[in-house]
Amino acid sequence: AVVSTQSTGVYMDRVLQVEKRTFTPLVFSTTGGMGEEATKLYKHLAGKISRKTNQEYPYVISYIRRKLRFVLLRTCIISLRGYREKRRNFEEEDELDLNVGPIIENY
Repeated sequence: AVVSTQSTGVYMDRVLQVEKRTFTPLVFSTTGGMGEEATKLYKHLAGKISRKTNQEYPYVISYIRRKLRFVLLRTCIISLRGYREKRRNFEEEDELDLNVGPIIENY
């Protein structure tokens, strides 16, 4: 929280004066926690995606958090050992069903 406050103070004046915008840092801890602004952003984003795609909010927020975890993990691994694969194209996420649940089959 202290780093977030310091970052906001340093950049806010410049951003307001020069770019006529606001500055909100997204702060993440190494243990998986998120700062207050990041939590608000994720909830707001999940709400919008949920309404737009007509999917349930808990599934959408879970998907966003899971996606972030893997992106951060991949970034950490790349920073430790370097990038070893060819760049790949990710599938379009527009048609992705976020209400993923276990498939129950009767045998």
